[in-house]
Amino acid sequence: MAKPTGFLEFPREVGADRDVVARLRDWQSIHLHLPDERLQTQAARCMDCGIPFCHKGRILNRMTSGCPINNLIPEWNDLVYRGLWHEAYDRLTKTNNFPEFTGLVCPAPCEAACTLGISEPAVTIKSIEYAIIEKAYEEGWVTPNLPCKRTGKKVAVIGSGPAGLACADQLNLVGHEVTVYERADRIGGLLMYGIPNMKLEKTLVQRRIDLMAAAGVRFVPNTEIGRDMPAVHLRHEFDAIVLCTGATKPRDLPVPGRELQGIHFAMDFLGPNTKQLLETGDWRLKDAQSPFISAAGKDVIVIGGGDTGTDCVATALRHNCASLTQFEIMERPPDERLADNPWPQWPRVFKQDYGQEEATAVYGRDPREFNTLTKRFIGDEQGQVQAVETVQVRWESNGKGPKLVEIPGTEHIWPAQLVLLAMGFLGPEGGLLTQLSVDADERSNAKAAYGTFHTNVPGVFAAGDARRGQSLVVWAINEGRGAAREVDRWLMGETDLP
Repeated sequence: MAKPTGFLEFPREVGADRDVVARLRDWQSIHLHLPDERLQTQAARCMDCGIPFCHKGRILNRMTSGCPINNLIPEWNDLVYRGLWHEAYDRLTKTNNFPEFTGLVCPAPCEAACTLGISEPAVTIKSIEYAIIEKAYEEGWVTPNLPCKRTGKKVAVIGSGPAGLACADQLNLVGHEVTVYERADRIGGLLMYGIPNMKLEKTLVQRRIDLMAAAGVRFVPNTEIGRDMPAVHLRHEFDAIVLCTGATKPRDLPVPGRELQGIHFAMDFLGPNTKQLLETGDWRLKDAQSPFISAAGKDVIVIGGGDTGTDCVATALRHNCASLTQFEIMERPPDERLADNPWPQWPRVFKQDYGQEEATAVYGRDPREFNTLTKRFIGDEQGQVQAVETVQVRWESNGKGPKLVEIPGTEHIWPAQLVLLAMGFLGPEGGLLTQLSVDADERSNAKAAYGTFHTNVPGVFAAGDARRGQSLVVWAINEGRGAAREVDRWLMGETDLP
């Protein structure tokens, strides 16, 4: 363990984020980081807690608690405290292929499960994780994971998000020839086009992809399996197929006026924005033919919370929107944990993410309107959305679960020339499962048991959001690694993969 009395001596300290006003002028990372010596002090707060709940991921009360990829957190905290950064990097990469991603975008369920968190602020696990991998890059310790020999087996991975990349990285490590197919023009899936640059810089994503390519992974962008290439071709060319397409079908809002112009799914707003930024270094609309959606000068309504809604808020603010409001149908969380939400469950408490912090700095208030139900969209004669009508609701119990009840007299009209739907995702898109004759579950995801990841079709596996539904990046890495292990076992009869 680290210093035995560290948790008693040192308060929690995390790196500050950049000044809100300053960071709204660009698309660079919002994060600042502590120097090594202060991070070593933070690592000293890790306790000898007997059972480290932090590194065992599980679902408690429908929420993630602890680390789904079983990071050896107490071990690398101790090594960082003692200044043994290279050894800490070795321990970290035993379980995590991409610490630079989880160290930035993971909500840190490990910290929610930290034993110290029962009575004090938790250990800064996420900050230390990111510091370890960045030091490893700076020192040249991160090199391509070249296999010792090739097996002659060929595996196709469909989708290059965190599940697909983790699966490909592991399979390549044991010598299989891996080809990753991606429908977008750049590799990375959610990591490249689903998360804005200020939250996860795309240079970090490309850096990892370049390493994997140098290790022998073959990447094929601009290729949608099932449309640009029939899925049956993969059955003939490859010994195994892994479906890691994600759950990218967005949840719609079928209310009156939905057909109006100016109403878009969140990813149709976020993805092209990042593409425009990567190609031109500027988000602004260049010509009338550009598919890029601009929020500049518009009253913007974001419907839905969660990470995607927050990313829409932050992106619209950087466009210099005229106003911004975010609707959430759920109640405002309490400021403190309630009795039915004990440690080590994820704390359901009120907090502001980076987008809400920025909106508060600009408009002087949190942009969220809780207990708000959208009733209809109102347009002009040209078919362009101009306003949104809502009503306040409350949640009541009817003995069978919570029931939504509208509150009479609380109707309200909100001006809006741009509406962004960020209400989550329903499952994989398109007919890929049908082409491969893969069974779907009741939620339209690929049907494959967790732990085996094998679908009903021999040699076809599924992992990540395509199998489990919309979830966290860290769960995607967990499933990508698990699927790789089972593919290797199926191909070779045994496996050494963890």
